[in-house]
Amino acid sequence: GFNAGSSLAGSDGRIGIVAVNTMLAGMSATLSGVLYMWRKTGKPDPTMMCNSMLAGLVAITAPCAFVSPVGAFIIGAIAGVVVIWAVLFFDRVKIDDPVGAISVHGVCGLWGVLAVGLFSDGTYGQGWNGVGASEYLGTSGATLKGVTGLFYGDASQLIAQLLEGVSGILWNVVVGGAVFWEIGRAHV
Repeated sequence: GFNAGSSLAGSDGRIGIVAVNTMLAGMSATLSGVLYMWRKTGKPDPTMMCNSMLAGLVAITAPCAFVSPVGAFIIGAIAGVVVIWAVLFFDRVKIDDPVGAISVHGVCGLWGVLAVGLFSDGTYGQGWNGVGASEYLGTSGATLKGVTGLFYGDASQLIAQLLEGVSGILWNVVVGGAVFWEIGRAHV
């Protein structure tokens, strides 16, 4: 309900694809996570399965309106395994994150932001921020084309998404680092 309910416009019929993509990504992430852990440890792991499901839902939030159902399935499946790798990495480097929130929201959220630049199929987002506003398609003249990712022939959206990801990381490291450094000095 979150992604579909957060749609900017209900009149363009995109709510349906947003809801379907959200469910597909959550389901495929759950499956890939449980199958990965089952293969790795010899048994399914319910906590990692839940984190995988959440990772799929987080990862699809940015691209949910811009990708096909197949793209949503792939994005979710990747997130379901990436979250496990991230949880194991943060455990190994001794970062205290008992529920995997950094892995679910930080790592898989970043994966979702980048997925916009990879999997967007051009069927939605016509004219947003000038994207597609001057595309020439065929003999019909100039027409609008939606947000298009690398896998559909346009690398510029991926570059924009990379810049967004780097900006978000830098902001959080600098501001969060300063806040936590000050809290550490307070000795309350």
